Amino acid sequence: MRVMLTGDVVGRPGRKAFQEYTPKLRKEKGIDVVIVNGENSAGGKGFTRKSLDALYHAGADVITSGNHVWDKKDVLEFIDQEPFLIRPANYPEGTPGKGYCIFPFKAKNIGVINLSGRAFMPALDCPFQKIEEILREIKNECDVVFLDFHAETTSEKMAMGWYLDGRVNGVVGTHTHIQTADDRILPKGTAYITDLGMTGPWNSILGVKSEIILRKFTTAMPCRFDLEEEGPMVYSAVIIDIDDNTNQTTAIERVMITE
Repeated sequence: MRVMLTGDVVGRPGRKAFQEYTPKLRKEKGIDVVIVNGENSAGGKGFTRKSLDALYHAGADVITSGNHVWDKKDVLEFIDQEPFLIRPANYPEGTPGKGYCIFPFKAKNIGVINLSGRAFMPALDCPFQKIEEILREIKNECDVVFLDFHAETTSEKMAMGWYLDGRVNGVVGTHTHIQTADDRILPKGTAYITDLGMTGPWNSILGVKSEIILRKFTTAMPCRFDLEEEGPMVYSAVIIDIDDNTNQTTAIERVMITE
């Protein structure tokens, strides 16, 4: 089994890049399942019905999110009806949506979990305690498990990777929109990367027009964050290989397509 996890899709440019490259990669690389972080897919912050459907139609099987999941009120109209759209599991009990899902592929059940970090992020429940709860719940239901850890700091993401080494198939970081070059298989067999990177406008600063961010840093004045809509795109992901007989992770391959 080959599973591709794609980094944060940013606005209309990101949706366009996802729509263009995901079908090609599925065919060229023999991808079986696609998991994508879509929390920035609508105007750079949040989900709408249109942005969610665009990801599904382009080949997404499971869609994860993060701290921007609630930025468009539309999401409240459909998040509870979407079986494969998940939000960070460490939101308080009673929050709409769910923190993990189980995606069936052929004879396998793939568990996909979403968590948010707490360092420089909204104050949520402890992600380390929450992952223990979830793994207990799904241990007899899933053959393969992946975690999208939506967090700000490298240290917190790496801590989660080492914490789960040998207990899940892959831990991938999202949120910072910059792909890291530390993809590896940890000693006990878990695939890891600190950040998948961004799918969106390449000539930008995290998807936003560079002149706006430069103005913010040089003047310290508030600015409206308009997305860069023109120019080349970047597509960031990893591909994780799973042995069909043992359900063990065998390889991780970093993908970064720049136009």
